[in-house]
Amino acid sequence: MSVLDIPIVSRVRRNHGLEHATINLLNQRYPFLPLSGYSIPGGFFIVGDVSTAAVKEAAARALERLNRGEGFLAIHPNCGTNFVVSGFVIGLLVWFGMVGAKSGRDKVKRLPILLALSVLGLIASQPLGPLVQQRVTTSGDPQGLSIEKVVPIRFGRFCVHRVVTKSESQQQEETDEE
Repeated sequence: MSVLDIPIVSRVRRNHGLEHATINLLNQRYPFLPLSGYSIPGGFFIVGDVSTAAVKEAAARALERLNRGEGFLAIHPNCGTNFVVSGFVIGLLVWFGMVGAKSGRDKVKRLPILLALSVLGLIASQPLGPLVQQRVTTSGDPQGLSIEKVVPIRFGRFCVHRVVTKSESQQQEETDEE
């Protein structure tokens, strides 16, 4: 059993994929609306000035499309995974660029090389972020995930939507308890 198959990790990955698919569909409908999301084992949050009806519709369509095999919807260009991967690659290259620098003067002299390594790291990491999303941090296969409800949480004019999901195993446990 891989770490990715641990039930809580698997639920977060599936919810993360559904979160991305939902945001991708909302972005198609509202191309200039800034949105973000955050996934947890029991669902995900959508942050942005969008109606509850639009979130419900997009989440339902996203789940339907993921179930039809459109796993590409689970990848999003602004996912934090992309930023973490880029930061890691850049940090690693810069660290290698500092190997052997003894004094502050040596480090300053290497600044142009470090900047070049940073740019190289940023370019090299571009295809890695989506790959890490696809294989590690998200799942494009909902595997029996269902949407239970969408709950708006308001803070004055600011609104967050909580999308509550359930997995088949959770639904089976509830059926067994009855």
